[in-house]
Amino acid sequence: MPALDSVDSFILAASRACVTPLAIFVQIQGCLICLALALGWAFAAYVRNREIKCMKDSMKHGNSFAFLYHDIDNLEHSNQVNLPRVTVVMPLKGFGEHNLHNWRTQITSLYGGHIEYIFVVESTEDPAYHAISMMLKDFQDDVDAKVVIAGFSTTCSQKIHNQLVGAEKMHKESKYILFLDDDARLHPGTIGALTAEMEKNPEIFIQTGYPLDLPSGSLGSYCIYEYHMPCSMGFATGGKTFFLWGGCMMMHADDFRQDNFGVVSGLRDGGYSDDMTLAAIAGAHNRLITSPPVAVFPHPLASDLNFGRYWNYLRKQTFVLESYISKVNWIMNRALFSSHCYLSWGFVMPYIMAMTHIAAAVRFHSKVEEGVFSSGGLLLAGCLTVCTVVELLSMWNLTKVEVQLCNMLSPEASPLSLASYNWCLVFLAMLVDNFLYPISAFCSHFSQSINWSGIRYYLKDGKIIKIDRGKDIGPKYTDLSGKHLYGRKGSPPKASFMSSLAKTLNQWRTPKKFDSLD
Repeated sequence: MPALDSVDSFILAASRACVTPLAIFVQIQGCLICLALALGWAFAAYVRNREIKCMKDSMKHGNSFAFLYHDIDNLEHSNQVNLPRVTVVMPLKGFGEHNLHNWRTQITSLYGGHIEYIFVVESTEDPAYHAISMMLKDFQDDVDAKVVIAGFSTTCSQKIHNQLVGAEKMHKESKYILFLDDDARLHPGTIGALTAEMEKNPEIFIQTGYPLDLPSGSLGSYCIYEYHMPCSMGFATGGKTFFLWGGCMMMHADDFRQDNFGVVSGLRDGGYSDDMTLAAIAGAHNRLITSPPVAVFPHPLASDLNFGRYWNYLRKQTFVLESYISKVNWIMNRALFSSHCYLSWGFVMPYIMAMTHIAAAVRFHSKVEEGVFSSGGLLLAGCLTVCTVVELLSMWNLTKVEVQLCNMLSPEASPLSLASYNWCLVFLAMLVDNFLYPISAFCSHFSQSINWSGIRYYLKDGKIIKIDRGKDIGPKYTDLSGKHLYGRKGSPPKASFMSSLAKTLNQWRTPKKFDSLD
């Protein structure tokens, strides 16, 4: 046999190492992870698709308002006048290209009961203050909405501080309180559907939902889409879940008035993540969290979302596992930390091994008979390929079903489409995101600090102990929506921001052009 050069020797040695018992286990495990994801997405698609069928059946029986209620009798005046009062609290930070349209969907709900909207900003310096104030002037005679200045947080994250201030300002007769992120794009019947479930089952502690990411075309946006897709399984149960998304949380208003289960104190005293804190409280007190099948919301990502902003977002997501409110909560977070890191690299490693097998096959394909190269590695690579195709098809199917459901729930909006999804980038994003997750998680664990929208938070024993602010300590834009974070206090923003606002207003008034995904 002729001598092999150093590269060939490395490829051959790596290929042989990838057919050892341990390496075979890792590759089989990778196939099982792919199939488990495919199965989870298939079940989630089944739950969402069941809702679509119910809506279609209702429409066949003459109910043109099935996107609001399956039973058209619920639209009778006698039923609508008895609906409970709801307060919607929206903590705002910065202003970006999709905010106006998102806010518009939030305040133009077709909920038939009394409803008030409270937009909360930290100061008039926040660009969101000027943007929301201008928009509300167009709706001042149609909706009960106001802007509240919360001031700076000192004991918890700014978002939680804004939420608690909004809860303090809610109407004394409100029965439910709904917290929404400013990037949550609601359907006309969302608030009614959430309220109906709360009325049907008073034991529900929190109702939640989850976003459907609409990638903008960059690798960073596809990494975020891929990061959220496995989590979406936990929200597509059609009922009870252990997961909670802070972008949509409906709760009993009295839980905040009376600090039931330590809701207010748990958030206020060192709370960093609203959803992780409330989920921990729910678990500690055996309270019920549910996610109705209609609670899926289109979430267009910023058109200029680059890879750096994706990395910042990932860092914030892994950092939440460093916050906790009890010893049990700490143990659960450590378990999530360990399992997610293990599964992430357990997902990526088989692809590295498969590339090694393929490289060896290309280089030594004529020497199988001589025993230089074993074809067993190619068999493993082939199995991984089949499992990956099954996984991607299942992900595609769930996305298709959720796109169809969103289109049916918002018949007035421009239809969403799968045409803009690049599935080669989706696959690449799967590898990139799972490779980077453990790195991000360890960075968060050892740093114990994070920059969130220009504010740096420091943790100790799972709670915020220090907050640093300043325009020079962080980015000028948020990660997902690319929102401007800074303006000038007490005066209109700079010309560049006004130009952006004018452009967005124009896009908002022409939603078909603005929201098209094709």
